[in-house]
Amino acid sequence: MLQCIFLLSDSGEVILEKQLTGHRVDRSICNWFWDHAISQPDSFKQQPVIASPTHYLFQVFRQGITFLACTQVEMPPLMAIEFLCRVADVLNEYLGGLNEDSIKDNFVIVYELLDEMIDNGFPLTTEPNILQEMIALPNIVSKVLSVVTGSSSNVSDTLPGSTASCVPWRTADPKYANNEVYVDLVEQMDATINRDGVLVKCEINGEVQVNSHITGLPDLTLSFANPSILDDVRFHPCVRFRPWESNQILSFVPPDGQFKLMNYRVRKLKSTPIYVKPQLTSDSGRCRLNVMVGMRNDPGKTVDSVNVQFQLPPCILSADLTSTHGTVNVLSNKTCTWSIGRIPKDKAPSMSGTLVLETGLERLHVFPTFQVDFRIMGVALSGLQIDKLDLKTVPYRFYKGFRALTRAGEFEVRS
Repeated sequence: MLQCIFLLSDSGEVILEKQLTGHRVDRSICNWFWDHAISQPDSFKQQPVIASPTHYLFQVFRQGITFLACTQVEMPPLMAIEFLCRVADVLNEYLGGLNEDSIKDNFVIVYELLDEMIDNGFPLTTEPNILQEMIALPNIVSKVLSVVTGSSSNVSDTLPGSTASCVPWRTADPKYANNEVYVDLVEQMDATINRDGVLVKCEINGEVQVNSHITGLPDLTLSFANPSILDDVRFHPCVRFRPWESNQILSFVPPDGQFKLMNYRVRKLKSTPIYVKPQLTSDSGRCRLNVMVGMRNDPGKTVDSVNVQFQLPPCILSADLTSTHGTVNVLSNKTCTWSIGRIPKDKAPSMSGTLVLETGLERLHVFPTFQVDFRIMGVALSGLQIDKLDLKTVPYRFYKGFRALTRAGEFEVRS
């Protein structure tokens, strides 16, 4: 049972406090948490569960906001962490992004959402589709009406349709003229390449996203051609676990609308679709930089939105960089961004230039790490393939579509 939830900014300020039970948690716990976070910043943020002298703390960090939950009783830690992740996802969807300003501008909606998502410390309604039936999404019209009428509530006067349904995440008996289901494989590639060009780590973190609009109460089954490559799978509550455990088949009654059916990971991939080769030579107070980007393995689809970013070391006084393709920008905080876009097929683009070191320094001793971004539409680089999607219990036809998207996650090239 959770007793309190705090939302903290990067500076440690309490943006929002929500007491969940009759026992009030003092804000001094946030000061204790922040003092320890400052004293050991890297290791502390990697601990999802922390034991303070008086409470157990659970933390999730998203886009500069720390979601901190407190309890004095023993409880399953994964339940608390999963609930905080759900809160972060719901707020991100409602507010169009997570940041301190958006939360402060929509305090009323955030508190209303928390009231519906948890009851007396126990998770209650966490499905975004059902929450949107109870609490309207924020917009300019609703804000103006709240100012004019003096009413600040966005809660609907009627109960959501799911209250009359035998499935808590689905509205009761929805009706559509066109019945359709779209399945998207959305993957992020995390890779680390050392200074010798050796691939140290390469793995995929993926999601199966479904957009379902089907009349009645459909029962769907989704199967993959190669489910054995999947690791660390995590399912939406609608998925029946036994069919997956026995036959690796996803059997589920879908929520109405868009939802995340499954998360997965594919480990130990052998190659990346593009390569980045940095070369740095320094002498006599100057450093010569050359970076080349090209296709390593053709995925069969266009690789676009390619972007290379790196932080110049503090000892660099100035940088004069040019590229054969795309644009190069050096910001005042010494962040360099090379926007390539689509890699041309005839010649690999390159960026080169001279870095001037500070006075008295002959050679460069701190070398930058290059962050790479890209996007490939129509390909799941993990190799995961959807075999078939079948509909049971409903006697009519439906349209189904499949898409795939891969983009770079934490893709690092060290120099």
